[in-house]
Amino acid sequence: MPSLTRAEATARAAAVEVREYEVDLDLTGEGETFGARTTVRFAARPGASTFLEFEPVSVGSVTLNGAPVPAGAMDGERLHLSGLAESNELVVDAVMRYSNTGEGLHRYVDPADGSTYLYQHMFINNAGRILPSFDQPDMKASFKISVTAPAGWLVAANGPLVAGKDGRWEFAPTKPISTYLCSLIAGPYHAVTDEHDGIPLALYARAALAEPLEAEAPEIFQVTKQCLDRFHEIFKIRYPFGHYQQAFAPEFNFGAMEYPGLVVFRDEFIYRSAVTESEREHRANVIAHEMAHMWFGDLVTMAWWDDLWLNESFAEYLGTRIAAEATRFPGTWTTFAMQRKAWGLRADQHPSTHPVAPAEVTDTDQALLNFDGISYAKGAAVLKQLVAWVGDDAFLAGVNAHFEAHAYGNATLADLLGALSAASGRDLTAWADVWLRRAQVNTLRTEVTRQDGAYTSVAVLQTAPEQFLTLRPHKVGIGLYDRTAEGAVVLRKRVEVEIQAAERTEITELAGEPVADLLLLNDGDLTYAKIRLDEESTAAVPALLPLLDDSLARAVLWASTLDAVVDGERPVAELVTLVLAALPVESEVVVVEDVLRATRSLVDRYSTPETRPAALELVAQAADRLLAVSEPGGSRQLAAARGLIGATVDVNRLRGWLEGRDVPEGLAIDADLRWLIVYRLAVLGAAGTAMIDAEFERDRSATGEQWAARSRAARPDAEAKAAAWEAIIGDATLSNRLVEMTASGFWQAEQLDLVRPYVARYFAEMPGMMRLRSGMSAEKTATYAYPNVMVEPATRSLAAELLATGDLDPILRRVVEDADDDLRRALAARF
Repeated sequence: MPSLTRAEATARAAAVEVREYEVDLDLTGEGETFGARTTVRFAARPGASTFLEFEPVSVGSVTLNGAPVPAGAMDGERLHLSGLAESNELVVDAVMRYSNTGEGLHRYVDPADGSTYLYQHMFINNAGRILPSFDQPDMKASFKISVTAPAGWLVAANGPLVAGKDGRWEFAPTKPISTYLCSLIAGPYHAVTDEHDGIPLALYARAALAEPLEAEAPEIFQVTKQCLDRFHEIFKIRYPFGHYQQAFAPEFNFGAMEYPGLVVFRDEFIYRSAVTESEREHRANVIAHEMAHMWFGDLVTMAWWDDLWLNESFAEYLGTRIAAEATRFPGTWTTFAMQRKAWGLRADQHPSTHPVAPAEVTDTDQALLNFDGISYAKGAAVLKQLVAWVGDDAFLAGVNAHFEAHAYGNATLADLLGALSAASGRDLTAWADVWLRRAQVNTLRTEVTRQDGAYTSVAVLQTAPEQFLTLRPHKVGIGLYDRTAEGAVVLRKRVEVEIQAAERTEITELAGEPVADLLLLNDGDLTYAKIRLDEESTAAVPALLPLLDDSLARAVLWASTLDAVVDGERPVAELVTLVLAALPVESEVVVVEDVLRATRSLVDRYSTPETRPAALELVAQAADRLLAVSEPGGSRQLAAARGLIGATVDVNRLRGWLEGRDVPEGLAIDADLRWLIVYRLAVLGAAGTAMIDAEFERDRSATGEQWAARSRAARPDAEAKAAAWEAIIGDATLSNRLVEMTASGFWQAEQLDLVRPYVARYFAEMPGMMRLRSGMSAEKTATYAYPNVMVEPATRSLAAELLATGDLDPILRRVVEDADDDLRRALAARF
């Protein structure tokens, strides 16, 4: 689909007002296509011309106001119309194509039972894969959907079901929504239903997941009800879209998508094996995130993609907040500090960084690239800072006024800032300029002087990258922590202060205070910044970190430490030593998981090939120590076991676990843990094709199929690598998830000599792959296939040559620029 420019969208919206789509799909045919009859009703300036996005396989008929539209009206993937009347009706009969990339109408065949499942995903610019449409967010319309489906199928859509029998499904018209928010699912889905506060609830998953769906439904429904109640407490407008259905679909590109009335999640959220509490927390957070979109995104929608943050930043902030306030997971801000903010910080320091609210997004291709850590995590962190700045009451008052003013319509940054400024009594123009309109992150450091056991001066120093030079106001917490006689580390005093948009801010509130064992800047994690402690506090971290009771304070310290290693300010060997000392006593599961994941990645890229084995062994020892002291059957035990499997080179121990020998008490070697072991054995050359195939026969499921693809690609075998590479580069029959899993298994730090010839092939052949795939599937494949373990100057040279190409696909350009920047940091840290 060609990219829609903002100029085209503005002109089209000025000429046309779309009112209603009637869509009738026939899904009963065999093969790769389906039938679609669409009626579009819209107003226009008399005599005006316009176009609709449309990508048919073939067209049976096209009529405008009863007259045939000439065949020449189809130009590429646009249907052009001219001589419009004041009121118009376009009717199109066409044959459309299913996709295997997670775009349009995605078709999936379950290896467990051969059943076919469909879901519709018209995200950003894919509506034309299903129907002729005015595919831009500010042209909202009602959608009336009808579907003819095979017997035994279930069909669900945004609107409520009017009639459904004998394979014919008809749904009531929706409230006005943007095209990208129209969706449906179809197939032999298993359903579980409930009701809450007058709102019908439903859950859907593949028949093969019926048993785990029934087991998980009580918790999913409970979280859904708790979040609905909390949103109704803080928002004046109740949930506005009738029923609340949640479908768990195979091979979904996102974690989830906020289709009003029918939220779609990736079906990995229906757990079939043991998971940690942090994974359950993550699912609750995603449920809350998508529910927040019912107001931010669905009820009030951005006018154009430059205000994407009005959707994603608010959903990220509110999802984290509501999950903490309403569900049994109060620690979501600890997870945010460890995981999500780190994602934002990394994205904000890449060459592709952009403002949270960019002044201009020129087209839909650029819009896709902005679905990143900045629009989600940085924006959410900035909103948390805004709430600290203006106060929660003023923030919610402004948000509710915004909803009331723009319900079922579109809005902009200026609209929201106006509402928040009026509610808070503070002019937010200057605040928005530095926080929302400018890119990059500040670094905040504490500088202290002491005399006679007391602070004579405490100051916060603020810096910005040279090319940006933006200093910002920050409201931050500063905590003074002391070690008690019993050995604990407790908070003595915490102050919240306003840091000026200046290079130095004196913290007069702490002058004269007795010196603390740890002075923690950004205690409470209120602001978005890179945090560096004073020298004495930094030196004390290894001794004090294991003794801190506050999980959020520990998360701030871990995040700061990991970030310093990424920046090359601290050596990876120091990090590994800290992990060995502090992680075995860490009680917060998300901290355990994230530290092990991040450390393993840094060891692979920041250690030299000579020092890596020893560093990796220390990571394995840390996981093993934690495993030994963890409660049997608990989340820490599972997290420790996963960390150990990923780091160990003890093949005999791993094989023993697969065979049921010497398994720690309480640890279930279930289907997913078995695959993790098989994958690690494949990386180490201890699992051949026969073992992988046998495991897939044992677990002939969607998950098993994906793990098998990844494991085959991970084998240190020349033929396996060649087959995997050809699949990544040139196999269009592979679905999005299978090609991504193949790419994610290809590069291994244990196999540098074997995979080195593929470095040049990546830069030579990836542009061709980008022509084979599109959108998010192409972006993920290019990212996973990047040779990030080949931390060598030659890799950067090849990247530079490719980036010098004038007509490089913009998605691939961004992937390569950012990955090359990561390699630059790794090389600098090594040498």
